[in-house]
Amino acid sequence: MDISIHSTFLPQDDPDAALAFYRDTLGFEVRNDVGYNGMRWITVGPPGQPGTSIVLHPPAVDPGVTDEERRTIVEMMAKGTYAAINFATKDLDETFSKLQAQGAEVVQEPTEQPYGIRDSAFRDPAGNLIRIQQIR
Repeated sequence: MDISIHSTFLPQDDPDAALAFYRDTLGFEVRNDVGYNGMRWITVGPPGQPGTSIVLHPPAVDPGVTDEERRTIVEMMAKGTYAAINFATKDLDETFSKLQAQGAEVVQEPTEQPYGIRDSAFRDPAGNLIRIQQIR
């Protein structure tokens, strides 16, 4: 069996802020930017990895989501507890310094974790947790 990750979805509640963060701060390529009924789905991905994408989507617009579920999702996003993604880099200290200098919201400075990795954490403009691990 040959399976790879094609795309993952992260909610965004401000498409312009999401675009600026993923394109300008993280340096990702914009692969698609689609508007529909006043909402936007923005697909971004790391340069040199055309087969891997992140779709930044409006929160809780899926069919079947109730109003109560929608409120819960929006509340969890505001607290930064709804969605997360892990990235990896060859030089965590350099990456951390660049993101911090560009104003990314720091959650955790580079740290040796007891489970064997070294990582740091940020939040994107929607509150999604972004962990960045050092490649060993």
